[in-house]
Amino acid sequence: MSPRPPARPVTWRPTPEQVRATRLWDFLAWLRRERGVDLADYRQLWRWSVTELSAFWEAVAAYCGVVGEGLAGPALAQDRMPGAVWFPGARLNYAENVLRHADDPALAGTAAVLAVHEDDRTDALTWRELEAQVASVASALRAWGVRPGDRVAAVLPNVPEALVGLLAAASVGAVWSISSPDLSPAATLDRLRQLAPKVLIGSDGYVFAGRALDRSEHLAQVVAGLPGLERVVVVRGLRPGAAPGEGRIAFDELLAREAVPAYERVPFDHPLWVLFSSGTTGRPKGIVHGHGGMTLEAHKGVGLQQDMGPGDRYYVAASTSWMVWNTLAHNLLVGASVVTSAGSPTAGRADRQFDVLALTRATMFGVGAAYLSLVERAGLEPGRDRDLSALRSILSTGSPLPDSTWAWVHRAVKADVHLGSDSGGTDVCGGLIGSNPLEPVHLGELQGPVLGVAAEAWNDDGERVVGELGELVVTRPMPAMPVFFWDDPDGEKQRAAYFATYPGVWRHGDWVTETPHGTFVVHGRSDATLNRQGVRIGSADIYAALEGLPEVQDALVVGAEQPDGGYFMPLFVVLAEGTELTDELAGRIRRRIRERASARHVPDRILQAPAIPVTHTRKRVEVPIKKLFSGVAPDRAVNPMSVANPEALQWFVEQAELFHRGSRPHAPA
Repeated sequence: MSPRPPARPVTWRPTPEQVRATRLWDFLAWLRRERGVDLADYRQLWRWSVTELSAFWEAVAAYCGVVGEGLAGPALAQDRMPGAVWFPGARLNYAENVLRHADDPALAGTAAVLAVHEDDRTDALTWRELEAQVASVASALRAWGVRPGDRVAAVLPNVPEALVGLLAAASVGAVWSISSPDLSPAATLDRLRQLAPKVLIGSDGYVFAGRALDRSEHLAQVVAGLPGLERVVVVRGLRPGAAPGEGRIAFDELLAREAVPAYERVPFDHPLWVLFSSGTTGRPKGIVHGHGGMTLEAHKGVGLQQDMGPGDRYYVAASTSWMVWNTLAHNLLVGASVVTSAGSPTAGRADRQFDVLALTRATMFGVGAAYLSLVERAGLEPGRDRDLSALRSILSTGSPLPDSTWAWVHRAVKADVHLGSDSGGTDVCGGLIGSNPLEPVHLGELQGPVLGVAAEAWNDDGERVVGELGELVVTRPMPAMPVFFWDDPDGEKQRAAYFATYPGVWRHGDWVTETPHGTFVVHGRSDATLNRQGVRIGSADIYAALEGLPEVQDALVVGAEQPDGGYFMPLFVVLAEGTELTDELAGRIRRRIRERASARHVPDRILQAPAIPVTHTRKRVEVPIKKLFSGVAPDRAVNPMSVANPEALQWFVEQAELFHRGSRPHAPA
């Protein structure tokens, strides 16, 4: 595949006034004044941040005023991957660093959390109220014998009580983990049973797409599957005032107890929360992050990189099972307020989320690329009849953002919004490559590596490549890297996940191109990379080529190695209602892919599918489908509990069986 042109059209450029108003610009001035480090721009700052790791992270802790002790340095005591040792003498608490804002007279009485309902009702929780609720729940946890290292689990939608629970658990040094109630009980237990939690916080239900979803039976099944539980707390989302059930405690009743805020300061790498991998091909892996790493990641990644702080408001409609939900807490930590929403992101109409942005005066919108493409395909222009004047930045994540959607945002949402894309994820609960407020944005490109991340593209020989496809790697350690994997005493799972390909270097699993001017293009997950005639290509380039075809609503492409040495690359398409995959349409799809990507990207066969299977975080299930068509048995290729729409998966299982029996699948060749 030919590399992209060295410089694509600029879609956003900060004005000199905007640059000087950023926290990042102020950080540069602080470095000159306080540390004698004179850096002129973002690129110089990034280079310094990855060559002088200790100095950089010590500066972040000092400039951002991290609350704790032993943070003067050295930051990096043992420089190695895996096993880097950060701030070995430090003690701090993530929740204390969040709730210090309740002591700020300018913030204490303002909204920290704004909950939006599907009927546009809003409930505000001030910083002072948030602090009081966290103190009350933390006091109950302590009274129940919850101690540092014990686990507190939750099965909750994206509601304020989830944030209160997280911060309360963190306050006492307990380890937090949360799952969305839209996961099946079996999938939930697949995750939470590993942790053997002492306390479970659940919900009786919530409203989604206009329907009251009763989750009482769901909660009962989860409770029954966790025999070691000592307490069950119920958020009464559907039935306020109703009895929570025998032996259970109502969440709102906990809030009635008055308590003095108290925070257990723990070592830098003390576990804060456990995030789980999608588990598409096996049991989900528990990825553990520490108090110190997440505190610094929030300050660097949200406060500096995304320029968020007091006076800002962050909205993302995230499932609590997706690490993006945790960025709500990161935004609170830097003093920004946040919006929670348990409702459907498309309630009433596809562009419902833009109603929420206008209603809440959000300044930043975190959103999955798939949602923006959905609204674009619906032919809507959200900025035409809404006041989005407060919105200054949109961060797209989850999958590559197609060029057409990128241009649509500036045309149909807001011309001068800072639209950027980000790649990182659950592994670091943050970004590796993404946006910054000091440099221009080029169409379809991520602005570059984020601060403190020595990101490069490497080939199979472990050599850096520029202008050609390569593996996204990180060559120096980061505080946000996992402290460990749950139930991985010798670290074997963690080494296999990140360090098996290039010993001592983090392989992230994204297939990227680093451009000559330092930006990045993401082509998809490297474990789902396509290989035509010995040339690797990205699935994202095919999805981007299909954007704008009104007949194609969704698609999935895989490249499956065959036992006889052959290679099969089918493209599965979901078509608009009433549309059939004729030879004429298949021909147009092939021509479009050839013209917008390359001849190598043209699939061997196009098949019409009823739906594309996705994970619970709405990502395409590419690797398991690839395994099915490579001949792997279904029970080894995919874990059905990891799929949000298992009925869609069954169709692919049947098609793979037809393929391996030599039958012709139901589609034009």
